[in-house]
Amino acid sequence: MSSAAYSIDVQDKYTHISVLEDKFTAKVSPDLKAEIAVLNSKGIKNIIFDVSKCSYCDSSGLSVILVANRVCKENNGCLVVCDLQPAVSKLVDISQLATVLNITPSFNEAVDFIFMDELERGLNEGEENLN
Repeated sequence: MSSAAYSIDVQDKYTHISVLEDKFTAKVSPDLKAEIAVLNSKGIKNIIFDVSKCSYCDSSGLSVILVANRVCKENNGCLVVCDLQPAVSKLVDISQLATVLNITPSFNEAVDFIFMDELERGLNEGEENLN
């Protein structure tokens, strides 16, 4: 799935959402939110949100990220936001979302984060089954 504004690539362990616009604003947000709702209905649980091409993000863009975060948590998965550009990183800090979101410097580190999270969840489920 993709549009001129974003791309969605569903992999085995995660879904990679990449915002392709320079500005992550209300121009992109409504359609992308709708796509995340579709992914939720399919039971997608791990999302990597790549904002490497975004030099600017407003509250509607942050709202999409928070919706994706909620979807992942509801489906017992995790969201990782990667490749924050300076202005977007500053907005995340000002909004105090750095403590709420999983953030990595690169896409590869985001993939590693997802795999480690899956591994930890599997170990924790195994421990619960033993008790």
